[in-house]
Amino acid sequence: MTTTIQPHPSTLDETALTAFLEGRNGQPHELLGHHLGPGGLTITAYRPFARSVVARLDNGEHLPLEHVRGGVWSITAPALTRTHDYRLLVTWDDGIEHEQDDPYRFAPTLGELDRHLINEGRHEQLWTVLGSHIRSYTGPLGEVSGASFALWAPNAKAVHVVGDFNGWDRLSHPMRALGTTGIWELFLPGAGEGANYQFAIRGSDDVVRTKSDPMARRTEIPPKVASVVTASRYTWHDDEWMERRRERNPHVGPMSIYEVHLGSWRQGLSYVELAEHLVNYVVDLGFTHVELLPVMEHPYGPSWGYQVTGYFAPTARFGTPDEFRYLVDRLHQAGIGVILDWVPGHFPRDEWALARFDGQALYEHPDPRRGDQPDWGTHVFDFGRPEVRNFLVANAIYWLEEFHADGLRVDAVASMLYLDFSRPEGQWLPNKYGGREYLEAVQLLQETNATVYKRVPGVVMMAEESTSWPGVTAPTKDGGLGFGFKWNMGWMNDSLRYLALDPIYRSYHHNNLTFSMVYAYDENFVLPISHDEVVHGKGSLLRKATGSRDEQLATLRAFLAFMWGHPGKQLVFMGTEFAQESEWADARSLDWWVLDQPAHYRVHAQVKDMNALYRSNRAFWELDREPAGFQWINADDANNNTYSWLRFGTGDRSADAPVVACVMNFSGSTHEGYRIGVPRRGRWTVVLDTAGYHPEAPSSAGVVLEAADIPWNGQPWSVSVTVARLSTVWLVPVPEPDETVAAVESEVIEGQLADEEAMAQAHEAAPIPPPVTAIPEAAGPEAPTTKAAATKAAAKKATTRKAATTAKKATTAAKKAATTAKKAAAATEAAAEAVTDAVTGVVTEAAATVKKAATRKAPAKKAATAKATTEATTTKAAATKKAATKKAATKKAATTRPATPPTTEGEQA
Repeated sequence: MTTTIQPHPSTLDETALTAFLEGRNGQPHELLGHHLGPGGLTITAYRPFARSVVARLDNGEHLPLEHVRGGVWSITAPALTRTHDYRLLVTWDDGIEHEQDDPYRFAPTLGELDRHLINEGRHEQLWTVLGSHIRSYTGPLGEVSGASFALWAPNAKAVHVVGDFNGWDRLSHPMRALGTTGIWELFLPGAGEGANYQFAIRGSDDVVRTKSDPMARRTEIPPKVASVVTASRYTWHDDEWMERRRERNPHVGPMSIYEVHLGSWRQGLSYVELAEHLVNYVVDLGFTHVELLPVMEHPYGPSWGYQVTGYFAPTARFGTPDEFRYLVDRLHQAGIGVILDWVPGHFPRDEWALARFDGQALYEHPDPRRGDQPDWGTHVFDFGRPEVRNFLVANAIYWLEEFHADGLRVDAVASMLYLDFSRPEGQWLPNKYGGREYLEAVQLLQETNATVYKRVPGVVMMAEESTSWPGVTAPTKDGGLGFGFKWNMGWMNDSLRYLALDPIYRSYHHNNLTFSMVYAYDENFVLPISHDEVVHGKGSLLRKATGSRDEQLATLRAFLAFMWGHPGKQLVFMGTEFAQESEWADARSLDWWVLDQPAHYRVHAQVKDMNALYRSNRAFWELDREPAGFQWINADDANNNTYSWLRFGTGDRSADAPVVACVMNFSGSTHEGYRIGVPRRGRWTVVLDTAGYHPEAPSSAGVVLEAADIPWNGQPWSVSVTVARLSTVWLVPVPEPDETVAAVESEVIEGQLADEEAMAQAHEAAPIPPPVTAIPEAAGPEAPTTKAAATKAAAKKATTRKAATTAKKATTAAKKAATTAKKAAAATEAAAEAVTDAVTGVVTEAAATVKKAATRKAPAKKAATAKATTEATTTKAAATKKAATKKAATKKAATTRPATPPTTEGEQA
């Protein structure tokens, strides 16, 4: 449409125009775009090398712009007394008219409240307003889509956004400064998802530096450094997990953590592939959580992620942000929590990242005595600056809310707390009181923890803090730092020093493994065997132990059970679960091939069994943070290099509280008949024996011991157990039937005893059958039939003709008593089921799981396995017989409760 408006050439501010053409104009929207003034409507655009530029208005008018200079085009229409939606029709040498929108006609994308909160350091969702975002606006000429860009650079003279959308031209798209907030902003129509971009920042020194976006939520794959415009379209499927997370307290539940470096767990896997392989592996092993070494973008792979440049972007090495969301989602659907390592203490000096971001120290402290980290060659954040604190606090919330992470482990907390950390005298700046405590860092940590726990219930905050700073896990209202957990570095150092000793010298260093209980409840601890302990010449955990390879493996197995049984949550680095031989290297995969060796596969099986036992028994974790959950049996047996303790859950210790007895023998000699005190009478069963995980060694798992009325170690009862050299044994009590079931048993047994002699005669010539490996499960109305089968099973376990005859008598009696039992079945069904649940829930599952794994062999070892299994079964049968001869052979022959805990796969089924 031909215009009827008579435009006039525009009169532009020459100073502003010159500053713009020199890349120095910090208010480009005052020059470019459309402006309504006394002279009418003025439209100005920068289109270098164009042959013509025409503004098409929403009323159909066309205004031809005139070239002013340097690619700037402008026109003023006196007749236009209001603003209009418009598009620019631009023709270059190709002769084609290109319709474009004008970035400088749009209002700011940040409101006054956002700007105020940023400057106050209180914008908890900073990532929603800074960085790049896909946005759409609707006007008279239709919908406009594009990307907005915003960053904080208060010392900059001018900022331009450069990227794929403008040929990386440093002049085309200057951003505007929003008042005195230090925030720069621009909406760029047509810029789409996937576009690479950076900022060209002219500092106060007039030097232009090209910087990546500190708030970028996606980046190029390193070593490329550009930021990437992104938008999430992911639909989560972990609603059930997130609902449970909001309602639970993770600090009191089971927590067994598998620490993973994604790049070397199995090299070459993407986030999507890890969502299958890593998830399945962790689920099979029974860990409750994974802890991922930093996934935030970092340029240098061998830093393992601890020198972060992209705090809001998952590393692009393994996929997109949404693909990382998928990995977390799959872990949650499988019941696995996700903890991320987080590095708020320091950042690298790469010139394209945070260092001297706007020409001056901005994110780092300006004084090198506080702003430089000498050990790592990095910068330290200026923790006292509100905007920097806001950046870090919002970043913590970002990973927990946007990626559904279940916790953060804060790296190198000690380096943040102390002003003189790694600095010699005279090279550090004291606080305002003359002390060495970094008060602003303390405030940052308190603010982060308080904000996280308030906004995101159900998550955990962990501190890697290696000093004796008090109150790391104390509430902030009490002056503490407010963390949920602290890594117990003292326990780790003492334990590893002990493992490195030859057994003959360990008695002189016995307190290395007892000292941790002196301070065990000063903080809420995680026991870490992390990546830091298996790298840089330290060797693998296996090689920290002394002796032959068999002795090293035995020591490792015993130590892991010691660790699982110790108060505190446990964390192991990947590879530890199968006793990796070589120390970790980030440039290659774990040594998966060692799982083909039975000795290493057995360590893997033990970790799986320990996790199953740990998760199913409240004694291991219910009172983890309270002294009531632990009691030494014997802490002072230095001569035998042996330690023993009890772990308790809630309840009456002498009656119904869950309890586990742990006995660790780190000597070179087996302790036969080693007596330990226990808190209650009755039968105790071995649910874990690490010696049995040697490919050719029998296991005592499943063996039942009768507590003797012999007070020992301050306990009213005691049991005598064999603890092999370099091994750990766990025992739990076997629940006994209640009085109701006992009465029913007596009634049935009385009828059976009447015909014992007939039973003996009927089976006098019958051979003794082999031991039973599976006992049918009781089923309500058919209880008498099941009782007869149980009686036969007991008879089969007899090892003498006399015992067999007695059992056979009981079997015949059981048949004749069927009528009596059926009459009582209806009244006793519920009680019998309750006893069955108690026995199978506490003992059967645990013992069967362990026994199953303890008898599992590599194909090459099947013959040895059969022999060891037979020996273990015979030993258990003999022990059962001895107990049965005290009346159990007759009184309990007809019950549905097995004479010994099930210990085989068939029984577990």
